Amino acid sequence: MMEKENWERETLEKLAFHALQESRRARHWSIFFKSLTFAFLFGVLYLAFKGSNEISPRLSGRHTALVELTGVISADTPASADEINASLEDAFKDKDTQGVILQIDSPGGSPVQAGQINDEIVKLRKEYPGIPIYAVVGEMCASGAYYIAVAADKIYVDKASMVGSIGVLMDGFGFTGAMQKLGVERRLLTAGKNKGFLDPYSPMSDEQKGYAMQMLEEIHQQFIHAVRAGRGSRLKETPDMYSGLIWTGQKSIELGLSDALGTTDYVAEKVIGAKDIVDYSPKENIAVRVAKKFGVTMGSSMLQSLQLR
Repeated sequence: MMEKENWERETLEKLAFHALQESRRARHWSIFFKSLTFAFLFGVLYLAFKGSNEISPRLSGRHTALVELTGVISADTPASADEINASLEDAFKDKDTQGVILQIDSPGGSPVQAGQINDEIVKLRKEYPGIPIYAVVGEMCASGAYYIAVAADKIYVDKASMVGSIGVLMDGFGFTGAMQKLGVERRLLTAGKNKGFLDPYSPMSDEQKGYAMQMLEEIHQQFIHAVRAGRGSRLKETPDMYSGLIWTGQKSIELGLSDALGTTDYVAEKVIGAKDIVDYSPKENIAVRVAKKFGVTMGSSMLQSLQLR
């Protein structure tokens, strides 16, 4: 009987000891991962506060300044007016800059952002009359991207580049027919008869459609004015030039929408006369790149590990 009690006591002691060890081990790992998480977050925040524009190391002496405009032009992309204008200003104010190349590969985007970049280029050309700026087109320079390009002194393209699309659009979907078939009723309450303007779940009146077209036409005229102001007598206007059509680089030269064939290296060396190129392009913040790499799952796990338990 005594031996049985001793055996049970020893077994319980061993179980309690192992449980205590596991508890300590789990606590140690928890502290380790929480410390690692805090270190990661601190690093991300530190890099974020360093700023979003990482400029490549400067060369001493004469050089061509490069600013890349790539992708959709929008307030929340590297092709935003804030990012591009800041880079252009840095490029122009460098005393060793002999000329600026705006390298464009974009389908367009926000007319507001494009207009602000166009205005900035016009302003900088007046402030720095001795520094030329040339737009060099890669695959595409369409719509808002072309709105920006026309502010440059000259536009260089590849013969197969896509150039133009001088027009404005407003797109969306209407679900009123589908809602009727499904028996779904839209209950939209507004103060102001046009507050639900362009609501996809409500029918569009002729009056609202007319107003939308008037707004688009006004923006379109602003675009046309910018093209004519930038290209001047070089334009060989045709009836469909401002219809939204897009042309090859070769055809755009014939129409006066661009000036000549040329690459970034060619323009830097042969046109500007400074073959050394310094990149002033806006760079995505390291913290943003890290956050994208780790993704939402990693972020969710970190938040869970930071909970008090």
